[in-house]
Amino acid sequence: MALSSRTYVRSFGRSDRLPQGVKALLIANAAVFLLETVGGQRLNWLFSLLALVPSEVVTSFFLWQPVTYLFVHANFWHILWNMLALWLFGRDLENTWGSRRFLKFYFFCGIGAGGCVVLANYFFGDPNSATIGASGAIYGILLASAVLWPDRVILFNFLIPLKMKYYVAIIGAIALFQSWNLNSNVSNVAHLTGMLWAYVYMKTPEVRGIDPLGALRRRHREWKLARAKRKFQVYLKKRGPGGDPWVH
Repeated sequence: MALSSRTYVRSFGRSDRLPQGVKALLIANAAVFLLETVGGQRLNWLFSLLALVPSEVVTSFFLWQPVTYLFVHANFWHILWNMLALWLFGRDLENTWGSRRFLKFYFFCGIGAGGCVVLANYFFGDPNSATIGASGAIYGILLASAVLWPDRVILFNFLIPLKMKYYVAIIGAIALFQSWNLNSNVSNVAHLTGMLWAYVYMKTPEVRGIDPLGALRRRHREWKLARAKRKFQVYLKKRGPGGDPWVH
């Protein structure tokens, strides 16, 4: 059963309003890319610090890189496709979840994918290779869209009508197949693990509409009521025929 059929997920619907979270991410990514383009070679030192380099994260403790790499892109087409996907699919998620939950989800997927890239490259690949781009978070958005609206029809490559669930299955399979190519310039590990973290997030109580603290509070109240009921029943028995008249 699709999540969109459940009561705690508002029905899918297009909105002309660009939500604040997506707008902020679009502006931030565009601003960094503009600075990168205008600055040219003079700012290479800065963007090399923002890129995700496993050896620097592990040995030099550049712990900001699993976040900042999400805002650095290699070229115009790289940022164009990522931001287009963010605009097309991210706004639907944010309009459904709200800005706070959407941004939490975005960085959960992006940072989680970055952590997996660090581990994969440090132990199995090149720990000095740099990874940039928001693709880990974007693939997470695509996975979440496929879970929430699996039968939504999109145009694959702007030509072929395809249901969202099949589209995500195809791009996931492509990323999995290409992940065996260690010489690829595309971080398929980030793509796959971005989708993995999105799936994990979709299973959290927050998204499933479960409030664990609220459930514990309800059970505690029920236990207190049951205990009070038992005490009251004991009290009535003592006050009944044959009971102690001095019990109050």
